[in-house]
Amino acid sequence: MATDSFPRVVLKPGKEKPVRNFHPWVFSGAVARVEGEAPDGAVVDVVDNRGTFMARGLLNRRSQIWVRLFSWDPADTLDVEFLRRRVAQAHAYRVRTVAQEATAYRVVFSEADGLPGLVVDRYGDILTIQISTLGLDQRRDMVVEALVAELAPRGIIERVDLDMGNREGLDARTEGVVWGEAPERVEITENGRRFVVDLMTGQKTGFYMDQRDNRRLVGEICQGARVLNGFAYTGAFAVYAAAAGAAQIVNVDTSAEALDVARQNMALNGFDRPQDEYVVGDMFAVLRQYRAGGERFDVIILDPPKFAHTAAQVERAARGYKDINLLAFQLLQPEGSLATFSCSGAVDADLFQKIVFGASADARRLAQIAARLTQAPDHPVLLSFPESAYLKGLICRVL
Repeated sequence: MATDSFPRVVLKPGKEKPVRNFHPWVFSGAVARVEGEAPDGAVVDVVDNRGTFMARGLLNRRSQIWVRLFSWDPADTLDVEFLRRRVAQAHAYRVRTVAQEATAYRVVFSEADGLPGLVVDRYGDILTIQISTLGLDQRRDMVVEALVAELAPRGIIERVDLDMGNREGLDARTEGVVWGEAPERVEITENGRRFVVDLMTGQKTGFYMDQRDNRRLVGEICQGARVLNGFAYTGAFAVYAAAAGAAQIVNVDTSAEALDVARQNMALNGFDRPQDEYVVGDMFAVLRQYRAGGERFDVIILDPPKFAHTAAQVERAARGYKDINLLAFQLLQPEGSLATFSCSGAVDADLFQKIVFGASADARRLAQIAARLTQAPDHPVLLSFPESAYLKGLICRVL
């Protein structure tokens, strides 16, 4: 298809390099002008200041990111067959890398798979989708058609990311089944463990698949340990800790409903553990209570929700991360281990390590980094898009 078939977004001189290097975002400040009829959500060609084609994407002036690029090939256009090819490519990689160890995995990871604004998770024969850009939101039926054609699910559930939707100017939408039929809950397996997942009301799309490998690694250090599982959600880390022979696991979460599912997951895996505790409460407050009461743990796991959604929130997020890690260091036994995570993409791995170091210094605890952790391979990182590397973790051993 000729490049002049679409409206054109003309870049300012000197703003071409990110696009030339395959970064999929064009910010408003890089745009000189828009030529042609181009309503928000339209397919547009991005050209340099001389008019040379560079890439093709979806326009949205409501966002700070004006264009989300989906192709650098002028022959590509956004139709069902294009979407199906991209989904097929992404799914083939997951089949090779993770499908043998889990019945639940991420099929499409937005920009990292060449489909900005689309996340697709597979739970057996059910798909959950999140659409977070205006252009794809306007083409939701096309997205669903491509997913059905390529993946043949029993049903598709749409989940809504309100924060992202608000930033992109998306209209409010009700979550639920958008194709076929789907239960509210399913059972999945991961590394031989079994889990119940609430597909309709659980956090994100129901289960944190990005922690799959990290749960196994953290579980290995829990043998014989008294474990504090912070931000426990539905107890996935706790199941791995129990499988490793943890002496006691204290699960803390603000949601009583999530902790009820955590109990179910323990039972589902054959663990009858009356010594374990399930504490409903704010993790910051609970840590302070434990410190005041002289509690001590051999292993502490901190897997909090995202503290920083944007770069403007990084400073506040850093204070939160430092606070919980400082408290955790103060509660650890000598030679105890802290497994600590951040899923805030705006907080990079270097900054996170500095925050954890600051927490250890203020707690007067000398610690080693025993392992650096990241997201599972079904959440790949695109080299030209470092923003796709969002999950970082450290296992620190107190000396």
